[in-house]
Amino acid sequence: MKKSQVVIIGSGPAGLTAAIYAARANLAPLVIEGMEPGGQLTLTSEVENFPGFPEGIMGPELMEKFRKQAERFGATYKLGRVTKVDFSKRPLKLWVESEELAADSVIVASGASAKWLGIESENKFKGRGVTSCATCDGAFYRNMDVVVVGGGDSAMEEANFLTRFCSKVTIIHRRDTFRASKIMIERAQKNPKIQFITDSAIEEIRGEKDVDSVLIRNLKTKASQELKVKGVFVAIGHVPNTSIFEGQLDMHDTGYLKVKSESTETNVAGVFSAGDVHDFRYRQAITASGSGCRAAMDAEKYLEALHSA
Repeated sequence: MKKSQVVIIGSGPAGLTAAIYAARANLAPLVIEGMEPGGQLTLTSEVENFPGFPEGIMGPELMEKFRKQAERFGATYKLGRVTKVDFSKRPLKLWVESEELAADSVIVASGASAKWLGIESENKFKGRGVTSCATCDGAFYRNMDVVVVGGGDSAMEEANFLTRFCSKVTIIHRRDTFRASKIMIERAQKNPKIQFITDSAIEEIRGEKDVDSVLIRNLKTKASQELKVKGVFVAIGHVPNTSIFEGQLDMHDTGYLKVKSESTETNVAGVFSAGDVHDFRYRQAITASGSGCRAAMDAEKYLEALHSA
């Protein structure tokens, strides 16, 4: 069984930035890419808010640049999903499907997955009108009508943010009451660009190449209506990809990993966290990259101390 100095779980901005820094430190990191190499940015069309690309760049292209940069300095990649870990003893152990791996240190950058509506037409328009990030994609919908799906603080915040660009924002919620805090609801209600459709759900997303409209069904009356919109922002929450670490790494009730103050260290020595797997607030590519940098530097310091002991 071959042992790596650093194994990085995840190949999004956090994981690949960690790989760049770890590789430049001559740690020869092994990146477990998962089944969707590149993470959530591969589902995004044009990225306009990542520094260094004034004209914007396509999400998959940006992630390919990350990958090649890390590879240039000695990072290697393994396609597959980590199915089990054992962080109870040294060396740290991981299983990719049935293959056992060992490591002196591990950087967990497995990210968080957006919750989706689960309707067939949703997949067809992901990256072409259906998104889960207003901060990332809101500017593409300037002077257009859009909908936001959800009833929590995230939905209200996304809707208010979108009114900076959009002509009209309609919040669609399955119930007649909202989970959002009172102040967030009031802020949305006072915004003249925001309207509400309650007790309703999107039944179908329609369009040719891009989104043109949504079919909305009232869950009480069963009446339907078609709303002309160009964007569907799904804001019903995220789920951190941390289930395989339960019982081994400390996490919040929501499943996000806990890290020590001013550090990327978890409760297990030699295991570090990077990106959306612990960041439930910002969830941006640039903040994930910064976190990946920190995790790699923390891992480097840890390995220096380990090898000098």
